[in-house]
Amino acid sequence: MGESRSPFLPSVFHGSTSYNDTGRLNLDAKGNRGSSLQSSKKRGHGSRSWIKIDQDGNSEIVELDKATIMRRCSLPARDLRLLDPLFIYPSTILGREKAIVVSLEQIRCIITADEVVLMNSLDGCVIQYNLELCKRLQTNKDQTDDLPFEFRALELALELTCMSLDAQVKELDMEIYPVVDELASSISTLNLERVRRLKGHLLALTQRVQKVRDEIEHLMDDDGDMAEMYLTEKKQRLEAYSSSDVYTQSNISGGDRVVSISAPVSPVGSMNGSQKLQRAFSTIVNSSKHGSLISSSGSGENIDQLEMLLEAYFVFIDNTLSKLLSLKEYIDDTEDLINIKLGNVQNQLIQFELLLTAATFVATIFAVVTGVFGMNFAASVFDYPSTFNWVLMITGLACCCLYFSFLIYFKHKKVFPL
Repeated sequence: MGESRSPFLPSVFHGSTSYNDTGRLNLDAKGNRGSSLQSSKKRGHGSRSWIKIDQDGNSEIVELDKATIMRRCSLPARDLRLLDPLFIYPSTILGREKAIVVSLEQIRCIITADEVVLMNSLDGCVIQYNLELCKRLQTNKDQTDDLPFEFRALELALELTCMSLDAQVKELDMEIYPVVDELASSISTLNLERVRRLKGHLLALTQRVQKVRDEIEHLMDDDGDMAEMYLTEKKQRLEAYSSSDVYTQSNISGGDRVVSISAPVSPVGSMNGSQKLQRAFSTIVNSSKHGSLISSSGSGENIDQLEMLLEAYFVFIDNTLSKLLSLKEYIDDTEDLINIKLGNVQNQLIQFELLLTAATFVATIFAVVTGVFGMNFAASVFDYPSTFNWVLMITGLACCCLYFSFLIYFKHKKVFPL
């Protein structure tokens, strides 16, 4: 028993070291508060499986936690919640300082200027995205492509998402039309239930397509968001500014050394002057660099390349949305036709009920006459047997005239066509 439990002793002691340092143990009645706290921390900051794809088309599966991704891509925690498979968020494309956060249907990834970090999943869209992106990057490795790396990754995500949604719309289209046509010809509970189920799928798919379309349109309407997505250009600009800073600092330090050696002044005074000059010059360079970054990112950027890319998929997804709206209009028109048919049937039932009521009224009059003469009372009519037959014929003829009078009145009032 002691030998079997000995491997677990170091972990237990290691976990209790922090409590011994502070001198306090916060435990519940069962002594599990520390373990629950650690498990909650593991759930909040646990590692997940990601697929990392570099610029050369090489992919590998890595385990990264949330803090590592936040430091690696300079992203806030709220952006990583969009990629969490435990939460259901609508489709979103966010442009950040060093990354593009993409959450389009099943494709959830972070695109940087050097790599793509894709949420690992067994979904067909994720596998297809991984294989297709690696294939395209390896095929176009030696070819000159106008699109930078981040736009090629974003384009593939948009392409697969739009194609997947369009395929679902076509499949739903082929399923809806026969069912709706059958409902229009034969109204039954089974057909109504099938159409209700298909209409629910149609509305859910319409919301998903509408969200993707609105997200692309929002990006196209905001030049600042599109400018934030030029990650390669911002990286090259930052590297150029960094190299210029290093060169400037080296020149300043070299100039200080020359001055301090050749100038016939006191060492203390020369050092103070050089330090002031270096500090002033670095301040000027940093301010000019910051101003150039703002001016280059805020105004005058060429965003036509990304705008044309987004516009192509906006037209595609807008066409898909038009198909869905056409399907919805077709179902609504069929529902209107069914309501008209049901209203017509209801009117026919009302007409039949009106005719039946009139006939019942006339028959009641005939029954009253025959009932009166069927009573036991003395009258000269009963002395002649054929007289009662004449009474019945006259009463029946009067009832028929009364019934036809009702029909003529209904036709005159246009209660129903005859």
